[in-house]
Amino acid sequence: MARMHSRRKGESGSNKPRRSMQSEWVVYSPEEITNEIIKLSKQGTSPSMMGIILRDQYGVADVQKITCKRISIILKENNLLPEIPEDLQNLINKSVNLRSHLGKNTRDTHNRHGLQLIESKIRRLQEYYKKEGVLPENWQYSHEKAKLLV
Repeated sequence: MARMHSRRKGESGSNKPRRSMQSEWVVYSPEEITNEIIKLSKQGTSPSMMGIILRDQYGVADVQKITCKRISIILKENNLLPEIPEDLQNLINKSVNLRSHLGKNTRDTHNRHGLQLIESKIRRLQEYYKKEGVLPENWQYSHEKAKLLV
């Protein structure tokens, strides 16, 4: 599959094994994993980082196969899901950092174009999340509010 904002092809990645049952080396019950996800969320860990921690430190290869729920569903049931989705928040952080760089380096046209690409991704993602009901209909991205979010 091609990249969104370039003419190059994407890098190949690994695929998860196609198994429907949990691995035999996992010694944790679904309740223990759910409690660990809640504990990590209260510490301020992002959902993607929770998956990495569970994989590397606890040996849980796939949370969904054990608990029959994704991490985001577990967080939503316990009212711990962040207001702004993680991918949108990462793009907003990137745009704020790039704006501060462009404030110091006004003639950096390559990064000015990069900022336009990032903000177009933010707008597309914002419309998708509004349509899905994740963000409220009156939520609007602006770089002034983005500084306050970060």
